[in-house]
Amino acid sequence: MTAESGQPPSHHRKPTARPGRRRRILSLTFAALFVAAILWVAHVDLEIRYYARHDQARSADAIAVFGAAEYDGRPSPVLRDRLRHALALYRQGLAPILITLGGKEAGDIYSEGGVGRDYLVAHGVPEAHIIAETHSDNTEQSVAALSLIAIKNNLHSIDVVSDGTHLFRIHELCKAYGLHVYTSPRPLGRPISEWDHFRRVAHEIASYTAWRLHLH
Repeated sequence: MTAESGQPPSHHRKPTARPGRRRRILSLTFAALFVAAILWVAHVDLEIRYYARHDQARSADAIAVFGAAEYDGRPSPVLRDRLRHALALYRQGLAPILITLGGKEAGDIYSEGGVGRDYLVAHGVPEAHIIAETHSDNTEQSVAALSLIAIKNNLHSIDVVSDGTHLFRIHELCKAYGLHVYTSPRPLGRPISEWDHFRRVAHEIASYTAWRLHLH
């Protein structure tokens, strides 16, 4: 230390990060995260589109129908179209058992699974050929319930029916629960707007991403 200044020699001073360099590092980090997010969304979107466009239905041990809204004991148009599609697969002889999934909203009397069972019975399916799950509140709970039904009934393969945009997430959830499934999108009863399609895909991307993040 010099007597004149009272400061340590310059070669002993601790180096300090330059503000400009810190800003560049932060900018590069945010840019990398942004690019990673875009690539992730693009990847999931491609998977959603693939499963929505490819009907994998084939001979299996059962056909499972994922629930949708019901109105005072009657299936909503979406649920009805899913049930019609499952019924068509059943009548083709692809599986001897139909499984309807879905609980009920708060204040409802009827469950989605129960309404699905009643619809299938009304269309000629023997009740003994239907398993109705009536307690699940969301897709993951429905898959967990389906897994228990598969174990209890010795089901090794299942055709799963839902909306096309829903099927990629269902497939990945089923795989995580050890289920071997083939996905089969229900035909659209009517054309949907681009905005409606965007909302459905955005919901699926967000839900799938949240599930994957939760796993880690």
